[in-house]
Amino acid sequence: MDSFNALVVDRTKDSFAVEVKELGIDDLPAGEVTIRVLYSGINYKDALACSPNGRVVRLFPMVPGIDLAGTVVASSDSRYREGDEVLVTSYELGTGHYGGFSAFARVPADWVVPLPQGLTHREAMLLGTAGFTAALSIQRLEENGLRPQQGPVLVRGATGGVGSSSVSMLAALGYEVEASTGKSADHDYLLKLGAKRVWAREELSPEKTKPLDKEYWAGAVDPVGGTSLTYVLSKIKYGGSVALSGLTGGGEFPASVYPFILRGVNVLGIDSAAYPMATRKLLWERIATELKPAGLEKTVYKEIRLESVVDAAEEVLNGQVRGRILVCLKD
Repeated sequence: MDSFNALVVDRTKDSFAVEVKELGIDDLPAGEVTIRVLYSGINYKDALACSPNGRVVRLFPMVPGIDLAGTVVASSDSRYREGDEVLVTSYELGTGHYGGFSAFARVPADWVVPLPQGLTHREAMLLGTAGFTAALSIQRLEENGLRPQQGPVLVRGATGGVGSSSVSMLAALGYEVEASTGKSADHDYLLKLGAKRVWAREELSPEKTKPLDKEYWAGAVDPVGGTSLTYVLSKIKYGGSVALSGLTGGGEFPASVYPFILRGVNVLGIDSAAYPMATRKLLWERIATELKPAGLEKTVYKEIRLESVVDAAEEVLNGQVRGRILVCLKD
């Protein structure tokens, strides 16, 4: 543990740099639990962290990586001991506190989740924040009354991390899943994940959108946002909900009050970053059992090492990725 490799992002007044550097254990920030990181994954936020215009990193230098899974090597907190298998996602990891793109990480004990039985380190990072967000979206939809017998459920941005996980998780629960993507070449991929129908992105963006259209979807998982959300809301069935977790399609959308006051439609805000730890652990237990996708390996876009993270991040920002990019930090 004398030295190890980490991807370090740094900014000065005149420059921005991302490179693999050699760090020592004393370079890690404060925290009660030190973890030998085995796997991480690239999320959209990680890709932004590696970009000079990303604006998600709050202090420099920074080790990105909002997800990590590994083994505890030291702990001053009685809840965790050397040898425990754990995972960490969200909070300030990778944006305000050194994250998962490093062979070792030191984090606050309150951020640590025991790796649930039924998940390997690799599987946990094939899910990561994206899979957790998908699971949280589904749970919130179900808390608001969604059931398989009510009709089709739409998943937008379905080839991304949240979308891919949502399609496979909903299919595992017996829902009739309809997926939306702008990538025509990936329709077969989504059908293999469990989608019954695939919509082209432009089909959800008509030139004119009625305030209320014909009721169709019982609910929707939406990590996209943007103007086409207006059309989706107009076609949600009475009492249905949209779980909104992202803005890859834009941060604003033109809205009408009619779906909300005439059909009782709900928009459920999904924030996985600060989700409470007690319920976070329970949701990870559910992810390891009934929500665990049968075809989890099908969501692997590729597996890389630290040296390839910057190029992979650019692919994510350019919308070229289908599923998950896994970052392996094992020796």
